[in-house]
Amino acid sequence: MSEQTFSPSLGRPLRVAVIGSGPSGIYAAEALTKQTALPVEVDVFDRLPTPYGLVRYGVAPDHLTIKSVTRAFEKVLSDPRVRFLGNVEFGTDLTHEEARGLYDAIIYTVGASADRRLGIPGEDLRGSMSATEFVAWYNGHPDAAARELVLNAQGVAVVGVGNVALDVSRILVKTVDELRGSDIAGHALEVLERSQVRDVWVLGRRGAAQAKFTTKELREFGELSAADPIVKPAEVQIDEATEALITDNTVKKNLEVLRDFAVRTPEGKERRIHLRFLVSPVEILDDGTGHVGGLKVERNVLDESGNAVGTGEYEVLPVQMVLRSVGYKGVALPGVPFDERRGVIPNAEGRVEGRPGEYTAGWIKRGPSGVIGTNKKDAVDTVAGLLADAQAGALPAAPQPSRETVDALLRGKGVDVYTYHDWQVLDAHELAQGEQQGRPRAKVVHRHEMLTHRKG
Repeated sequence: MSEQTFSPSLGRPLRVAVIGSGPSGIYAAEALTKQTALPVEVDVFDRLPTPYGLVRYGVAPDHLTIKSVTRAFEKVLSDPRVRFLGNVEFGTDLTHEEARGLYDAIIYTVGASADRRLGIPGEDLRGSMSATEFVAWYNGHPDAAARELVLNAQGVAVVGVGNVALDVSRILVKTVDELRGSDIAGHALEVLERSQVRDVWVLGRRGAAQAKFTTKELREFGELSAADPIVKPAEVQIDEATEALITDNTVKKNLEVLRDFAVRTPEGKERRIHLRFLVSPVEILDDGTGHVGGLKVERNVLDESGNAVGTGEYEVLPVQMVLRSVGYKGVALPGVPFDERRGVIPNAEGRVEGRPGEYTAGWIKRGPSGVIGTNKKDAVDTVAGLLADAQAGALPAAPQPSRETVDALLRGKGVDVYTYHDWQVLDAHELAQGEQQGRPRAKVVHRHEMLTHRKG
């Protein structure tokens, strides 16, 4: 690493690498290009050929309005000061040491791609998986697209009461006609068309007032053409004194919607979505063939601190599939410090601890919390710290600070870099294919196929 520090007097732009092209990464690039104090060049890397991360592969396919944020992202990646270098794996195609030689600063924005486990017997049975895997499968993530999934299950348990739990449950009970208006992956649409699912249980270990989902997502269950929402009145009852202490408007509205569901007479639709509270999974049962044959849950009560306490009263849900949606955690990057317990890169206000010139933003900085927009302020704050360090002469200057050196390094390793112009060709192809099918988009889901669509 160079002992020289970056200074505007060097007569060249500040060179910054952003590792990860999801919302946090692009918001960081945007913040760097919007400021006028220093000239900058930003290279945004992603291990996938496609940009946008969670927006493309995490947001529910039937929530197209949320995905419209990509219009703003397009402006950032179209800026001549910004380059998108897809299909580049940090740690192998570009090592930490190599990046430090090429850039004055690095911002890690790789999100939180791993999932937390339930820690109960039977969790590794066939038919038990994380909601993360299921979301990746139906959203056409290249890592999951080849997975052969058959929805023979008539009952599915979704453990967790956040928006992701509601997303996967909604996808499971929607009709194919409803899903055709989304950008769900073609292979998932075919499987869902043959789905045998009739009942989905969404399970929260605490009460309805502690659920993390938002009201808009909850209300959608009352508008499904082929599924009735089912709520047990006793599980959404709260004593008057406790309810009087609730100040969060989202919680109040959630309780209103859940109580409305609880008094509804089911219309006899072909599918049912059961929203359950105060129950904890204690064991996934084997059907005798190594596959999920049921889920044993324990009834809970809340103690004075609001914690769930088991009562010793059990029931078995007739499910053949279990999806856990109990949180995400980050994954360590080669050569980068990592806090295994918290699942984040240790940092102080975005500055990686003990690493001058290295920064982090998004979920890998603060943990999995907030919505897409939350990452904007987070990234802006990190970039503000980076720029302050640059102005103060606290950034070690890169000894080989040029785009040409980066390109030569990757070319020498045989890396097939996928550019933003390449992505534009793929994007246009997906939109055209979708139009032919009467859908908003038909995703290309395999990496080798993506790489065939590129600028001529």
